[in-house]
Amino acid sequence: MSKRHPVVAVTGSSGAGTSTVKRAFEHIFSREGIIPAVVEGDSFHRFERGPMKQAMAEAQSRGENFSHFGPEANIFDKLEDLFRTYSETGSGDRRYYLHSVEEAAEHNARLGTSLEPGQFTPWEPIPSGTQLLFYEGLHGGVVGDGYDVASMVDLLIGVVPIANLEWIQKISRDNAERGYSAEAIVDTILRRMPDYINHICPQFSLTDINFQRVPTVDTSNPFICRNIPTPDESFVIIHFRKGAREKWGIDFSYLLRMINGSFMSSPTSIVVNGGKMGFAMEIILTPIIHKMIEEQKKLS
Repeated sequence: MSKRHPVVAVTGSSGAGTSTVKRAFEHIFSREGIIPAVVEGDSFHRFERGPMKQAMAEAQSRGENFSHFGPEANIFDKLEDLFRTYSETGSGDRRYYLHSVEEAAEHNARLGTSLEPGQFTPWEPIPSGTQLLFYEGLHGGVVGDGYDVASMVDLLIGVVPIANLEWIQKISRDNAERGYSAEAIVDTILRRMPDYINHICPQFSLTDINFQRVPTVDTSNPFICRNIPTPDESFVIIHFRKGAREKWGIDFSYLLRMINGSFMSSPTSIVVNGGKMGFAMEIILTPIIHKMIEEQKKLS
């Protein structure tokens, strides 16, 4: 979309492992001396925690589908507008969703507010001097009636483990970190399924690169599994869209030499051991980000 002010988005559902990709990008930014404007997908939800619970209960009472995955619970037009504005000007408005007491304390000290976990900070302009916008969340490539976020993104990354693994990770995380029962988490998964199918899955046909983790141990019944397969108990399938391979000059021979034990599973996909996922991401993404910054400098 913009060589002068590029937009990079990592998209994937909760528990899918987008944080792993985020850490890989953080290493790249630090090593390459790049200043990003970081945008969190949760900040574009429509409701704070309390009103969201109320809206969800009201929708359920009417027999309507409602979840964080769908357009009713998000402001996709504002996300698209931010991506467009940043690509044109290098600026735009963002806010933060406060997940924890620690995040609330950090932003309250910065802003002089008294916000609590589950609330949003006020909208504020992105500071000047950033070199690219980095988004991580649910909807970096969402497209629908009246919005086309994907068209505003220069590099779109998908993180999508197979469904059974995604569910195991979500059940384990929500139970350990949030105290939810397995039964309540399964109810959430079922409630979200229509929106997952209609608004999350279609994004992975638009991504430039997909990282899909596949376990090599039995996950046949994810609802009774309590142990998340380790990275070494999985493979990661890295798929490159045709246009992306040509655009970014992806060299499969080079990747196979650099990533020990990797192999090609199709003309568009390379497979690596799960324990090498972070390394593979940095090998693949560093030259792409470097190319973006070099093109940006030529236009400055």
